[in-house]
Amino acid sequence: MTEHIRAHVYVSGKVQGVYFRATTRDTAREYGVNGWVRNLDDGRVEAVFEGPVDDVDAMVEFCDEGSSAARVDEVDVSHEEPQGEDGFDVRW
Repeated sequence: MTEHIRAHVYVSGKVQGVYFRATTRDTAREYGVNGWVRNLDDGRVEAVFEGPVDDVDAMVEFCDEGSSAARVDEVDVSHEEPQGEDGFDVRW
């Protein structure tokens, strides 16, 4: 069985109002990664990715670029125990 991991990510820069969440959702679904993404009041985007190591790592790498209109300044990532996320959603 493939090892599953959970990455908790905070993305700083011009990441709100630039389709970052929608692009993250679509990309996560392509990889089959579970979790969620949301805007924070301080201008950052927060996301959780759960799934096979390679796919979660690919999503963390995706956050370095984000959507085509985004400007990513920093990505902070921590790893946690998977919590059984099901599907991938944009949270409000």
